[in-house]
Amino acid sequence: MRGFSAPRLQSGTLTLPSPLRRERRTRQTTVKVQNSTVNKMKRVVVLLSGGVDSTTTLAVAIARGYEVYALSFDYGQRHRIEIEGARRIARALGAKEHRIAKINSDIFSKSALTGDVGLPKKRSETEIGGGIPITYVPARNTIFLSHALALAETIGSTDIFIGANAIDYSGYPDCRPEFIAAFETLANLGTKAGVEGAHFRIHAPLIKFSKAEIIHKALELDVDLSLTHSCYDPSPDGLACGDCDSCLFRLKGFREAGVEDPIRYANK
Repeated sequence: MRGFSAPRLQSGTLTLPSPLRRERRTRQTTVKVQNSTVNKMKRVVVLLSGGVDSTTTLAVAIARGYEVYALSFDYGQRHRIEIEGARRIARALGAKEHRIAKINSDIFSKSALTGDVGLPKKRSETEIGGGIPITYVPARNTIFLSHALALAETIGSTDIFIGANAIDYSGYPDCRPEFIAAFETLANLGTKAGVEGAHFRIHAPLIKFSKAEIIHKALELDVDLSLTHSCYDPSPDGLACGDCDSCLFRLKGFREAGVEDPIRYANK
């Protein structure tokens, strides 16, 4: 028809979204959501000795959604085999990181766990509850928590978990609720982060649990308790003695929990 001409389309005027572009946008959005979730995970420092209590505490922290930085210590303890146990546990439970701090054992030399001092064996519950035993390590939890506090401030965390227990325990003064509360106050008074408005919390989720209740909690969280080590005086091949205070508390806990202890004992 005369005088009619089709409209001219300029290059780039009309662009239809391709399936590939839509897929890329969807993938980018998904990655952003995933990264946002990861970034929202709060970091936490967990003191990990390799025993039942600290292992269960690690599992509690992970179950609460924390990104865990586990911290263990080589302080010249006669039961250094627990350090290898802590390594296995940190791996098995999925800690983000596991560090082992070395402490000169000379400062702890008067303890039966570090020095040339006889280790009490086969004591009754009455004897165990009759005062602070020779297995007490001077200011150990104060020193351990100080290391944990330094690490927490370094990684931008305000939360520290410790497996302290004041029910089935040897009467150590640094396992009591008042000690934990006092150290939390110290943490907020004596750190840059604390005085600038951050609030440090020292979590002791098992402090009022019996040993049997701790074992039940561990099983509830699917913890493999065969990885744990409690004995103060293991044999050269790593078998628990079954007679030290720590073994006696452990055996009592499993007995009262109605569960078989999965580790091996030298005297069984």
